Amino acid sequence: MKDHHVQEQLIAPYGGSLVNLLVPPEDREHLKDRAGRLPSIQLSDRAVCDLELLATGGFSPLDRFMGGEDHARVLAEMRLADGHLSPIPVTLPVNPGDVHLDKEVALRNAKNELLAVMTVEEAYEWDRREAARTVFDTEDEKHPLVAEMARWGSVNVSGQLRALELPRHFDFRDLRLTPAQCRHSLDELGARNVVAFQTRNPLHRVHEELTKRAAASIDGVLLLHPVVGLTKPGDVDHYTRVRTYRALADRYYDSTGIVLALLPLAMRMGGPREALWHAVIRRNHGANHLIVGRDHAGPGKDSSGRPFYGPYDAQDLVEEHSDEVGVRVVPFKELMYLPEEGRYEESSKIGPGVTTDSISGTQVREEYLNNGRELPEWFTRPEVAEILADSYPPRHRQGACVWFTGLSGSGKSTTADVLTVLMMEQGRHVTVLDGDVVRTHLSKGLGFSREDRDTNVLRIGFVAAEIARAGGIAVCAAVSPYRATRDAVRNMVGPDKFIEVFVDTPLDVCESRDTKGMYAKARRGEIKDFTGIDDPYEAPENPDLELETVSTSPEENARVILDELRRRGFIRAAEGRVPAAS
Repeated sequence: MKDHHVQEQLIAPYGGSLVNLLVPPEDREHLKDRAGRLPSIQLSDRAVCDLELLATGGFSPLDRFMGGEDHARVLAEMRLADGHLSPIPVTLPVNPGDVHLDKEVALRNAKNELLAVMTVEEAYEWDRREAARTVFDTEDEKHPLVAEMARWGSVNVSGQLRALELPRHFDFRDLRLTPAQCRHSLDELGARNVVAFQTRNPLHRVHEELTKRAAASIDGVLLLHPVVGLTKPGDVDHYTRVRTYRALADRYYDSTGIVLALLPLAMRMGGPREALWHAVIRRNHGANHLIVGRDHAGPGKDSSGRPFYGPYDAQDLVEEHSDEVGVRVVPFKELMYLPEEGRYEESSKIGPGVTTDSISGTQVREEYLNNGRELPEWFTRPEVAEILADSYPPRHRQGACVWFTGLSGSGKSTTADVLTVLMMEQGRHVTVLDGDVVRTHLSKGLGFSREDRDTNVLRIGFVAAEIARAGGIAVCAAVSPYRATRDAVRNMVGPDKFIEVFVDTPLDVCESRDTKGMYAKARRGEIKDFTGIDDPYEAPENPDLELETVSTSPEENARVILDELRRRGFIRAAEGRVPAAS
């Protein structure tokens, strides 16, 4: 980016010549051999997605992880140092001392596969709170990226990138089109106009109708461009989603009017800024129109229950910059089904007294999929309904995580043990992950620094997420003193499958229960950084359940949690219940 000289008022060349960072095949083996002797950075899944789109030109004209000048101006003005629009930071955060200036470093994925070599030209500190405020307009850790950024390294590195391999994908390979391949496929359809549809959800009949109308309105073709990188925690997995997209594209769209391509994007759930970013990315893939929905790329509601962004903020921001980017907004219009006429119509065109049908996303999950009910054909094509039903067993067979948090001695483990027996009585498969036990096995060797505590909690969270994904119930009892780390675990598991239980026991009661004498040792200074004594415990601000253990027995508390699990559908409704022992 250092060699670009562009007047800021000129239209940026989005969709022009694409960046290509792939090393020519004839030079690849030599660089691979040298890279084998270089120090390495292991990239996160997010950074791997970013690297792939940098390498293929999806983020053109950006050709590297952002340097200090680019980063500062992106935060302040949504522009790179040379003036090009770039609303979302694309950075590579590391821990101080991990890399050194003017040195080459190999970039590898979690499986240690070599992807690229970077010549480190910059290393600069960045402010997480400033980034959260300016990019996401919030510091609320209910925002998934704000919570995630708390775990990122405090130094960003940047420099020339030479990509040796693109990340290997074995799924849906024919649909994984680079920007250049996507443009070529669109060119073959011969249309002047292309409207892109950004999605991270399954498509229902209303989306099908909307996209067809959008393409017709511009006399063009549709680029169905779902995100298959990182999306919002709890979203339907991309394997299920892509199967639904392919079924619709093959059976219900004119093959001469659609290109289905997968986008390996790591979403930030950044609302208006992200919508503008999506426009830039789609322009690089060959589109000149973008369907922008209500609360486009919004993460949902904040800690106070209010949406993070206004419903039309994203449309307004993309429209403001549409001339510069070369992408026009096609608003996502609300469509309603008219059962008496068997068709969809825009809600603004429906007169009073006309009968309409609609099903919300929440109803799809909670009233239909979770209960094994078949979705009506007016709402979803039969092929899509079948795929979703196969992927979503009834709620009482889905996985979940019950996460106990509270001071040492608060009663977490005791209540967890009772709950485990009660759930097994109901036929659920339960795995208990106790913080002390995990430290003996999975986290042996870790200390009690903040970093080590976070590592221990995140390891428990990772295992819990895998258990829940496989349909089991994970019961976790760990002090887990820091909110940001607990929020990170919630996002790992999926917010709709995570029940945070705050065991709110006063410190003096916890000390009186301490048979090991740990609190006494901490009071005498023999143990440092002990939670509740000389290290803080950050109580949950909005736990799913809050329990007290002074006047309430472990069994009574366990039954409160069991009732909550039953209310959410993870336990079948009781046909008859035996009263708890007095």
